[in-house]
Amino acid sequence: MNGTHSASTPLTLVRITMVTVTDDTLSVDLEDGRSISIPIGWYPRLAYGTPAERANFQISGAGYGIHWPDLDEDIGVEGILLGRKSSESQASFERWLQRR
Repeated sequence: MNGTHSASTPLTLVRITMVTVTDDTLSVDLEDGRSISIPIGWYPRLAYGTPAERANFQISGAGYGIHWPDLDEDIGVEGILLGRKSSESQASFERWLQRR
């Protein structure tokens, strides 16, 4: 290696084309043909949401995110691609649960 090649490759974001949420899994289809499935437990608000609340989402941010208005949850394609779980604090989540 000649030293001019970076060890880290920049993340290329692709748009979300379809979202499916089940009791166990959040699955997204991406414009480049990939499908990614994530355990719903990574996102506690989705896990605690009703099927109707989970089904009410919008692909937002020009295709780079998903928004669930009933659950006040937003998940970006970057976090999905990087395998990031929800970063919401336990205290914040518990306050949200108490308001339900």
